[in-house]
Amino acid sequence: MFIDSHAHLEGKRYDADRDQVLARAKQSGIVAYLAIGNGNGPDTADCGIQLAEQYNGKPEYPQIWTSVGIHPHEASLANDTAYARLEQWARHPRVIAWGEMGLDYFYDHSPREVQKAVFRQQTELARAAKLPIIIHCRPSDNSENAWDDCLALIGQHWTSSGLGGILHCFTGTVEHARRGLDLGFMISFAGNITFPKAQNIRDAAQMVPLDRMLIETDSPYLAPIPHRGQRNEPAFVKEVAAQIGALRDQTMEEIGRQTTANFCRFFALGEMTS
Repeated sequence: MFIDSHAHLEGKRYDADRDQVLARAKQSGIVAYLAIGNGNGPDTADCGIQLAEQYNGKPEYPQIWTSVGIHPHEASLANDTAYARLEQWARHPRVIAWGEMGLDYFYDHSPREVQKAVFRQQTELARAAKLPIIIHCRPSDNSENAWDDCLALIGQHWTSSGLGGILHCFTGTVEHARRGLDLGFMISFAGNITFPKAQNIRDAAQMVPLDRMLIETDSPYLAPIPHRGQRNEPAFVKEVAAQIGALRDQTMEEIGRQTTANFCRFFALGEMTS
């Protein structure tokens, strides 16, 4: 039993075969996934809600939970109208998190000060909605700048909420992971943990307590070995579990069961059944 804690299946890359992608996931033992609600910007941040409404209740597909939020790439598009719409969408019964949100200094699609301002505003909205936050953090080349700024913002504006969050697609160092754990966050690992040059991620996966860990695909991105270069999909989350299991001398199935239990506990969903 597995849960993909972070995937983007609303895009055009899945329009031709989304039903089959979800059916393959269920057949592979993926019982649920978290559909991230960013879309192409604030106007389409209900994309995960639409998927949940379309597919939930059909036993041939995984259960779908979702989030809403503004990605740092689109931070420049944030305005009062967008925030009001997000507040409304956050009340949907399938919405269990706010995000992904955070800082991206690698692409800098939005100015960094704008990213920080939108980060702060979204912490206020998530606090009011009583939802944990999902963090995207990507520094510029050969730097820890986004990690330092992101963890500082969490400490200043979020930790006191007590709602916690997820450091999604973790790519930092062991020290960044420790700081995230100290701030009350779950650490989520994606397919890049299988990449040859990702030793820092594997080091973190060996350190993070198993009960504070989640697994994800970040589909359609970062397909794990042996699928690297292909479009990613939730069925491939088992490769992430297999890599973590190898690092910790446990089976893929044991990692799947534990991370599924972690997801259900963190989001207060009760026990998940197949």
